[in-house]
Amino acid sequence: MTVSNLLSLLRLLLAIPIWILFDYYNSEVFIKYWIFALCVFAAITDILDGFLARKLNQVTEAGKIIDPLADKIAMAVVVIRLTMLGELPFYYLSLIVIRDLLIFLGGIFVTSKIGKVLPSNILGKATVLIIGIVVLLTLLQIEKDSLVFNIFYYFSLIMIVLSFIAYVIRANEYLKRKKSV
Repeated sequence: MTVSNLLSLLRLLLAIPIWILFDYYNSEVFIKYWIFALCVFAAITDILDGFLARKLNQVTEAGKIIDPLADKIAMAVVVIRLTMLGELPFYYLSLIVIRDLLIFLGGIFVTSKIGKVLPSNILGKATVLIIGIVVLLTLLQIEKDSLVFNIFYYFSLIMIVLSFIAYVIRANEYLKRKKSV
C-alpha cells in the first residue's frame, strides 16, 4: 500500500458520504456546499495521488486499477444523484456510464492479452476534469442556459466521445505491439 494508493482508496470511500448527503440535497442549502467541498477534495486527492506516485516512484499495477476506478465511481455517484434530482439529463449519465463500462471491459480484455494494465492517459484525465467542472457548476446552481455552463457541458460531451475513441486506438496499438513481439 503506497501513499498514492491510499489517497485513491480515500477518494473511493468518499463516494459513500457524498451519496448520503445527496439525500438532503434540496432540504438544506449548506448541504450543496458540503457536497461541493467533498467533490473538490476528491479532485485534489486525484491530482495528489498521481503526483506522489510519480514523484516517489510508486507507480503500481494496483494503483493503475484503483485510481481510475475511484475516479469513475466517485464521478458516477455524483452524476447519478444529480440525474436522479433532475439536475443533469439522463442521456448525459448514460454516455458517461457506457463509456466507462466499455473502457473497463476493454481494459480487462487488453490486460488479459498483454499482461499489464493500461495506464490512464491525459485525454481520459482531461475528460474527467471537464465532467467534474460540469458537476461543480451544477452544484453551484449555475444557470444551465449560461454561456459558461454550456461551453463546459458541450465540451464534456465531445471529450467523452473523443476519449473513448482514443482509448480504443491506444488499446489496439498495445495489442498490435504484443502480437508483433
